[in-house]
Amino acid sequence: MKPINVAIAGNPNSGKTTLFNTLTGGNHYVGNWPGVTVEKKEGKKKYKGHECNLVDLPGIYSLEPFSIEEIVARKYILDEKPDVIINVVDGTLLERNLYLTTQLMALSTPMVLAINMMDELEKKDIQINIEKMSKQLGFPVVLISAQNKLNIDALLDQAIVMAQSKPVKYSDGSPLLKEIEAGHYAEGLVSAKRYAYIDALLKDVMMKEPVVYDTQTAKLDNWILNEYIGFPVFLAIMAFVFYMTFKVGGIFLDSIDVFFSDRLGPAIDALLSSVGVAEWMNRLVVDGIIGGVGGVLTFVPNIAILFFFISLLEDSGYMARVAYIMDKWMSKFGLNGRTFVPMILGFGCNVPAIMATRTIENEKDRLLSILINPFVSCGARFPVYVLFASVFFKGYETLVTFSLYVLGIVVALLVAVIFRKTIFRENESHFIMELPVYRLPNFKSLLIHVWERVKGYLVKAGTIIFAASVILWFTLNFNMTGMVPIHESFGASIGKAMAPIMAPLGFDSWQISLSLLTGMLAKEMIISNMAIVLGVTDGSATFLTALSSTFEPLTAYVFMVFVLLYTPCIAVVGVIKRETNSWKWTGFSVVYQFVVAWVVAFAFYRVGLLLF
Repeated sequence: MKPINVAIAGNPNSGKTTLFNTLTGGNHYVGNWPGVTVEKKEGKKKYKGHECNLVDLPGIYSLEPFSIEEIVARKYILDEKPDVIINVVDGTLLERNLYLTTQLMALSTPMVLAINMMDELEKKDIQINIEKMSKQLGFPVVLISAQNKLNIDALLDQAIVMAQSKPVKYSDGSPLLKEIEAGHYAEGLVSAKRYAYIDALLKDVMMKEPVVYDTQTAKLDNWILNEYIGFPVFLAIMAFVFYMTFKVGGIFLDSIDVFFSDRLGPAIDALLSSVGVAEWMNRLVVDGIIGGVGGVLTFVPNIAILFFFISLLEDSGYMARVAYIMDKWMSKFGLNGRTFVPMILGFGCNVPAIMATRTIENEKDRLLSILINPFVSCGARFPVYVLFASVFFKGYETLVTFSLYVLGIVVALLVAVIFRKTIFRENESHFIMELPVYRLPNFKSLLIHVWERVKGYLVKAGTIIFAASVILWFTLNFNMTGMVPIHESFGASIGKAMAPIMAPLGFDSWQISLSLLTGMLAKEMIISNMAIVLGVTDGSATFLTALSSTFEPLTAYVFMVFVLLYTPCIAVVGVIKRETNSWKWTGFSVVYQFVVAWVVAFAFYRVGLLLF
């Protein structure tokens, strides 16, 4: 039996991805703000003897190809010609959501309308005559709750029936849509005619008009969006997030560190020695692999807590407000609030953050956003802050870490001003963004998001960091003559060659230079590699002593500043190449970020010497 190709289309934040996850059993991230899905996702579903290939398209407001996600969705629908479209609409915002529906109707592709959030409609006592609506539209309409998995089978039944039907012309029964298709109206009047059709339809099928804006949301927004209160509230919330990340994460940090350095390491060492394994192999496993990978895994609780709070803020609808709050501030730097949305995502990882720039319609604004986004501190750099702040700034960990996150945003904005006045000379575009209603986050969705991020961290520890730890151990223990002391190794030669470049920043140790170089593969590696290059073999206490002898508070902070700003990891470089489709801009990004990091770190070091 031929597979059925199903496209899931709808407005941003309408519940498309939630439905996609429900149908496929996937764990793709969903959030209570627009722009979570920026590229199509594919999955499969076997249902009543049918194999369905499902595609979750980016959220779009219309089929006009202005932004990249609209181009992706339009291209798939027109070129791939799916057997059926499931058009997901937010039942509480039907008038706006149905605009896309009227455009999809003109394509003659079999379609089912899925009115999502039926539980919200019931709470608000909003009733829709589904049979009448289906008859007027000319295709099935199904009330569903994607989150609570209500009426999902009924939706699939209708989708399969429609997929097996012949192409239809939905607009034959609608004089307004028929005239629009015939081109009887100028482009400027088309939208008005579509909304007139939607208005007439809803008046005919709805028992109660929906409230356009939730009253509780309105009350909260009076405070959250206040031009004087909004920004300080945002800063206070982020400070609280970092405080909790340190306090709660610190409970687990020492225990995990003791497990790897004081229990697992010595146990493996004793086991390998007892079976006669060569000493170099023993040291590779204990110092290189367990020391390297274990050093990264120590910070898993901190990473999980940070992502939990960020996901909580995203899913509640608050992060969308932050973009609105920042619009006024960012306009002073030649940007708008839409650029701040990818910057917020960058707190988690710069890879999806750069991909999220697809929601920016203006090409120059988008390129500018891509170039400044890596300055936003991602979760991979967080372990560096946790370690150094805990060692050198005890009692002030939250303040130090918070200052680094703020510094990253400030540098990004200052660079944006310079680029706007030089490379990207153009008036900034205007900012329009949907503000979703506040919702209690779905706990399952929160756990999925946290787990996906932590899993990615663990996978990286088990692959890239594992391999890099092995390679680094060999470079630090061998040269052309064989196994040698660390100061005569390949790694020492590389670090010493880089040392003159880093010396003006107060980094007078070749070990620091080598750790930063390997950190370009993955920022998580900086900590594990630091332990390896410092020759630490006796657990965390020895490592902390080695750090204290290598750094002082000033150089420790300068080191964190450099880690914050310098060349991003290889994964981010790859996504910059993919999104810009240009080696020129990719190479420029790699070089200029290193230069910016060096200049800013140098400034901090020189000023620090004068003050302290």
